[in-house]
Amino acid sequence: MPFGLTNAPAAFMDLMNRVFKPYLDQFVVVFIDDILVYSKSRGEHERHLSIILQTLRDKQLYAKLKKCEFWLDKVSFLGHMVTKDGISV
Repeated sequence: MPFGLTNAPAAFMDLMNRVFKPYLDQFVVVFIDDILVYSKSRGEHERHLSIILQTLRDKQLYAKLKKCEFWLDKVSFLGHMVTKDGISV
């Protein structure tokens, strides 16, 4: 992102939406630089993660491994707790 770009968050969000458009609301949710991948089974999740990571690679985008969390049964995302039973505040 160029230094000093006033609309940097909006520009980055637009990029992420374009990059992940085929998968949005199917098995991925993106908010600025947070990417949430969800699945019904471990096998399906493995395929989804592979698709998302390959998409990042193809577009020459990078994720910091130390900021990534994989194979979670519950996750806090944008102030909500997401589990297999649903979403709660």
